[in-house]
Amino acid sequence: MGVGLLIDVMRKFSATDRYVRERIKSGPWNFPLGSKLGGKRVGIVGLGRIGLEVAIRLEAFGCNILYHSRKEKPFVSYPFYSNVVELAATSNALVICCALTEQTHHLINKQVMLALGREGVIVNIGRGALIDEKEMLQCLIEGKIGGAGLDVFENEPDVPKELFALDNVVLSPHASVFTSESAVGLCALVSRNLEAFFSNKPLITPVNDY
Repeated sequence: MGVGLLIDVMRKFSATDRYVRERIKSGPWNFPLGSKLGGKRVGIVGLGRIGLEVAIRLEAFGCNILYHSRKEKPFVSYPFYSNVVELAATSNALVICCALTEQTHHLINKQVMLALGREGVIVNIGRGALIDEKEMLQCLIEGKIGGAGLDVFENEPDVPKELFALDNVVLSPHASVFTSESAVGLCALVSRNLEAFFSNKPLITPVNDY
């Protein structure tokens, strides 16, 4: 979902779809140019299991991956940034994949957005409150960031109505896991865990008590 939202925002697929459906009878085509994904510097905020999957997929598009996490990951060669503002200042886009905690609440604040800049894109597939939504909306309206792809919102299911009118925003109803393949995979995983439990074997996906 993160990669799909990023492509959509940058290439303006949803915006141009609306353009064709609503304005094709009104005269010559005239809409903003999109931006290619290849070669862009994409900052991943939260390089856990999901963040790493996003990074691997974006590498296939020729993106340069940078990341921020609580700790530097010894198993990757991507440049690590301990400061999110510095990551944003170096990136063309941010993909937010981290968990929501007291420490990460509004992690993506106005300072981060201004560092990302007028052409920068934010994609959030983590939790809505990772972003200061009011500040993001203001930055989008004022053109201080280039666009946003949002699968989550700060006060779900409520979505700021101002987002609906923005062609540089793509919205999704927290649906990144909703595919037939993931549903089948989840059922299979539950079955394997139950078989392991009743056979006194190690669980496939144990819950870690931190």
